[in-house]
Amino acid sequence: MRPIFALTVCLLLAPAALASRQRAVRHPAAAPPPAVSHVFVVILENTDAAAALEQPFIGRLISEGTWLRNYYALMHPSQPNYIALTAGSLYGVNNDNPITLKVQHLGDLLENRGLSWKAYAEDYPGNCSLVVESGEYVRRHVPFLSYDNIQKNRARCNAHIVNASELDADIAAGTLPSFSLFVPNNRNNGHDTSVAFADQWLENRFGSLLQDARFTRDLLFVLTFDEGTKNGDNRVATVLWGRAVKAGAISDFYFDHYSLLHTIEKIFGTGSLGQHDQNASTMMDLIAH
Repeated sequence: MRPIFALTVCLLLAPAALASRQRAVRHPAAAPPPAVSHVFVVILENTDAAAALEQPFIGRLISEGTWLRNYYALMHPSQPNYIALTAGSLYGVNNDNPITLKVQHLGDLLENRGLSWKAYAEDYPGNCSLVVESGEYVRRHVPFLSYDNIQKNRARCNAHIVNASELDADIAAGTLPSFSLFVPNNRNNGHDTSVAFADQWLENRFGSLLQDARFTRDLLFVLTFDEGTKNGDNRVATVLWGRAVKAGAISDFYFDHYSLLHTIEKIFGTGSLGQHDQNASTMMDLIAH
């Protein structure tokens, strides 16, 4: 008899009362993390993971983001790592000499998908300059200037390779590209100074920006290093930061520069370059999408 009695009571409740009871038991779902629509990569220089992890601002980024504890650069010296990160292969590059490569690269994939991209380079002379060095600026750290289809198309080159001073204006105008590569000069990246100097610069340059919703909305901020020291195993400190990743998480899965490239390709749905990026592990399990 108890089930019949309960059913009778329910039937006697007024529609308004039923609606009230239904509202009372509903709980608002937690807002899901936003999908990533902007990826911003900063590359520092020549530091083993252990030394980088001792730095306070890098430590803060790790505590607020996801630390890739088993992330490796590919080789020495610097330039091959930048090429691998943007073209999916070393293409035989094993030194820091100026090069011109007739190969496809990340910029091509993004443009084919109708997406914007820029390399913001500190102290870059501009006007598609291929000068090897200028003060603390070095061309070898701006990999897109090594690609033939950028070098020979001045309009394209000028649209995508810019002085780093343009970043704040792009943020203010709401025109931050889908993909950004930020290239510090050789003082600020630690190459000619120290990782402690680079860490302080990183905080001065990005500390306030990482509190600015105009910059951080739908952003995946990636900090990595081109390579470790020649005395180490080439493991480098790498962290993913943003609302799309879990704060304080640690991944022990193997990643490298090909993995980062493949992850960027997956985020933007560009397809791969068909090189080592194609089968590299990705970080997509660590990123809301």
